[in-house]
Amino acid sequence: MTIGNYQHEFHGLPVFDFPGARADSDTDTAAPAELPDAEAVAWRISAPTYSEPGDELWEPQFERFLKTVDAARVRALVVGGWDEAYETSSAPVVAALIAARDRLTDLRAVFLGDMTGEDCEISWIVQSDVTPLLAAYPALREFGVRGGTELAFPSIRHDRLETLVVETGGLPAEVVRGIVGSELPALERLELWLGTDEYGGDSTTEDLAPLLAGTGFPALRRLGLCNSVIQDQVAAAVAGAPVVARIERLDLSMGVLTDEGAAALLDGQPLTHLTHLDLSHHYLSAAMSERVRAALAPHGVTVVLDDPEEAEDDGDGEVYRYVAVAE
Repeated sequence: MTIGNYQHEFHGLPVFDFPGARADSDTDTAAPAELPDAEAVAWRISAPTYSEPGDELWEPQFERFLKTVDAARVRALVVGGWDEAYETSSAPVVAALIAARDRLTDLRAVFLGDMTGEDCEISWIVQSDVTPLLAAYPALREFGVRGGTELAFPSIRHDRLETLVVETGGLPAEVVRGIVGSELPALERLELWLGTDEYGGDSTTEDLAPLLAGTGFPALRRLGLCNSVIQDQVAAAVAGAPVVARIERLDLSMGVLTDEGAAALLDGQPLTHLTHLDLSHHYLSAAMSERVRAALAPHGVTVVLDDPEEAEDDGDGEVYRYVAVAE
């Protein structure tokens, strides 16, 4: 499966596409009076990933945006595509956002790389070191990034960040270690799409150990370890992880979870304190799905078991299971 839709909401705000410039004019396609209030929406700034002569590139569009909208009142930004995102990194975009920090003084949320598969497949998106962006905006509350190629996230400290989402078809172990080794005292929600080794997802449960130990991220209440080819091992590690005792919403969806991983999860520490457990896109038998529901639903846990999948057998003894989003 690939990413098929753009974000419609971000940071609790509806996403609004900032109009591109007309090919025959240097003016906006919409007059400023037709634009929403600066703080009322999450502004999406996007340029064609396969550009043609006359197309407005991302950086000029962003500069025009800053001149058109009251930048000091903008609360959320969604970066869509940039020119040749499949071979040009996000570094210039990150640099432009950093350069605008004195103008975007109320910015509280950024999503970097909101592209569908038609724009650029998730594992083709070339990212960069995104931590300078976090350092430039110490008041940022929410940050999301899509794409793992060349993504870097060395360990940092950020005192205000509450939500961190990293969506990939393959999340490198070095990035995982950088994230879980960071000091994020306000972080309430962490979601990592671990992916598959075919697309660079070479992390193991050992790389997650500092997170699962519960010694970091004291405010964490929502944890997602998703889209993983090692979902059974992740589930087994989570089953005994001290951090789970204070988690309210646990997301192990989108991966190749089988009966083995689900059994380990149920045989571990009690999960009846959860309000929400998401295991959608799974490879569980009907009997195991019922066992999960019977163990948790009577305690008020919302259990999501949508999108059951069937393993594929090639006839030669090879069985294939797939994560929800890879390429």
